[in-house]
Amino acid sequence: MMAPAMAVALVLRPVRVSDEHVVLAAQRTLRAEDFDFAVGLSDIRWPDYVAFLEAARRATQLPPPWVPSTFLLAEVEGTVIGRTSIRHALTDRLLLIGGHIGYAVLPQHRRRGYATEILRQSIGIAHALGIAPILVTCDEGNEASARTIERCGGTLENVVDNPEGGQPKRRYWIN
Repeated sequence: MMAPAMAVALVLRPVRVSDEHVVLAAQRTLRAEDFDFAVGLSDIRWPDYVAFLEAARRATQLPPPWVPSTFLLAEVEGTVIGRTSIRHALTDRLLLIGGHIGYAVLPQHRRRGYATEILRQSIGIAHALGIAPILVTCDEGNEASARTIERCGGTLENVVDNPEGGQPKRRYWIN
């Protein structure tokens, strides 16, 4: 079943210091699904985390295994509904199970076409960064994400075992 078309504009934007509460709430929500909303957030102070995201975007002072990346919040009418993480390069791990783009939509905002729009805009950003082809992965059992990737032009290359445990990963390439 196709997701309904979006009636309002979705905007991808950088994380701000003022986003602390909304991002932490999203992190708690998706942790229940064993998924990190805020990539790399741990016991770091919030302003330092925002600075780290900017350093990752600029590819400066990144500790291994971090790669240059652009982390953006997805917002509709002033409400954060999801996020994307666009990795500018791939490590061996990312090549196997992570890919160039990781995205998420908060549960209360799903089934409205937002995932497709987040991925579509992320692909445009990745292309502007010179990334092509683009690898996007999802859990083998995540049919909604597989449909989203296919809707955005993804071609399934294979399904691989996840060396970190959990479900096997579907690996898609987008030209």
